[in-house]
Amino acid sequence: MVKNPAPEIQISSLRKMLLIRKVEEKLMDVFGAGDIPGFIHVCIGQEAAPVAVCTHLKPSDCLSSNHRGHGHALAKGIDLKSFMAELYGRRNGPCRGRSGSMHLADYSLGLLGANGIVGGGIPIAVGAAFAAKYKKTDQVTVVFFGEGASNEGTFHESLNLAMLMKLPIVFICENNRWAEFTPQEVHMPVEGVAVRASAYGMPGVAVPNQFLAIYEASGEAIKRARDGEGPTLIEIRCHRWFGHFVGDAQKYRPPEDIERARQIDCIVDLKEYLIENGWLTEEDVKNMEAEIVTEVEDAVSFARQSPKPDPSELMEGVYS
Repeated sequence: MVKNPAPEIQISSLRKMLLIRKVEEKLMDVFGAGDIPGFIHVCIGQEAAPVAVCTHLKPSDCLSSNHRGHGHALAKGIDLKSFMAELYGRRNGPCRGRSGSMHLADYSLGLLGANGIVGGGIPIAVGAAFAAKYKKTDQVTVVFFGEGASNEGTFHESLNLAMLMKLPIVFICENNRWAEFTPQEVHMPVEGVAVRASAYGMPGVAVPNQFLAIYEASGEAIKRARDGEGPTLIEIRCHRWFGHFVGDAQKYRPPEDIERARQIDCIVDLKEYLIENGWLTEEDVKNMEAEIVTEVEDAVSFARQSPKPDPSELMEGVYS
């Protein structure tokens, strides 16, 4: 069993969770003002999952994401200013302004990319895990997706192949109960995603949206993968505070469901746990939040002042 992390790791994890939330809140503001092109999908309310999982990963490990992937990239260690420049479509982003939000990648960090196709990142992750096993690199791959993606053929094909080959991969479903605009009970005939692991002889576990619970489950799964014991499916039962995308009025969703979701806050849970144990004070958290707000504002200023790509660069870096 994976033990709870040391207090200093829990404190740094709280800071990362707060950073993700402050970034997402700022992105909602600037996107609403028309600063950012395309669409963005925020993960407010789901910050515990990426941070808890990435705490166990090495810099060389790989991560495949989905359309709601800002938290995954930030938890894996992407530079905040570079991240913001990419979302602003600027040349000094990690993809030179070409990816925007839904295809954000940084291979130097093992970030294989977010993906605008539902379930599209899952087979990519299986490919990375196969490469790691073939090359004997000791790398583990994790892939994040939503419960709607577990209805896609790519999900089932990927789990089947990963288990057959005992690949070093962890499948992580962030089940927020809304597949875009459709509630889980309408599109899924089973109570959750974790039970689907049994069809492939794979361990499947469901955990609540709490940092320590996710930390324990993902730590065991990542160790299992690295030790050559094969994949695991983890279902994190979380809550989506806002719409599918920024600007979604959520007319399909009962107001009381939104209110219930916002009463469950993984950041408050961890903060209160740290304060109760005497490892942090309310003043410490306020100072932490103030520092983060400054960092986020600096990153936005950097992005706004960064150069836009020149059309003459369009074909650079494109495979032929």
